Amino acid sequence: MQRKAYVPGVAALLAVLLAGCTGGSGDDDGTSDPKPGESATTPTAAQPGKYRTLPEPCAAVSHGTLDSLLPGIKQVTDEEQREKTYEGTATQTYDTDRKVGCRWKAESTGGTDHLLVDFERVVSYDNAVSDDDRATEIYLKTETAADLPEPVASSESSEASQSPDSSESPESAPEGSGSPSDGSGSGPSSSASGSGNGDESGSATPSDGSTPSALQPRTLDDLGDEAFLDDALSSSRQRTVTVVFRTSNVVVTIQYDEQPATTTDVPSSKDMQDRARKLAGQLAGTFND
Repeated sequence: MQRKAYVPGVAALLAVLLAGCTGGSGDDDGTSDPKPGESATTPTAAQPGKYRTLPEPCAAVSHGTLDSLLPGIKQVTDEEQREKTYEGTATQTYDTDRKVGCRWKAESTGGTDHLLVDFERVVSYDNAVSDDDRATEIYLKTETAADLPEPVASSESSEASQSPDSSESPESAPEGSGSPSDGSGSGPSSSASGSGNGDESGSATPSDGSTPSALQPRTLDDLGDEAFLDDALSSSRQRTVTVVFRTSNVVVTIQYDEQPATTTDVPSSKDMQDRARKLAGQLAGTFND
């Protein structure tokens, strides 16, 4: 009977020892808790972008704005066809949450106008790089590819714009002053804008240096977080004005081009830039709402 009583006692002692070992392992786990806690002091993941969705591109431009950019729309007599022109055509995309766009085209007696609006929402899959930083990288690549000219000092540009006038005035002051604008094929817009006269008279070739510096391709300070404008004139006299801007993690591209009906006409750089910049301002405003 004494041996039988002893065996349960040993079992009880072993149980106590095992419980002590188990408690010790718990203490070890407790001492390891601060280590994971210490990892919380490491830098947190980069902040996501402000925008999680994109606007519906074909509904992003109002009818009034389209009338200004594409004057041929108002010349379409068929009402159904005119409405289809207003609706535009969505560009092909595989992810409407990341990239969407819309195109419009209208022909008029003066020529053919095209408009493209493109939205790209940038998402960074690198925890060390924010969505905004990744969008900045994409924007800067686009700006670099545009190869914008170096800014010209205002004093230099004013001297450059005045020197051609001063050299022409002694030769034919009464007749020569009107002939450049008449030969540009854009008399009404030139006379209305004033400064556009110098632009159009120097638009015979894309590289003509007489274009005022204010209308040269350049960065823009009053649009989104960063922006630039490009203006190119082809040998066929098609002018393409491109405005690209970034707002947080979204990059917006506007491409507006006009092909005149005849090669003797030159689309007004000032007018097209004004229209494109106005549209850009409207689109930027929709992101701020």
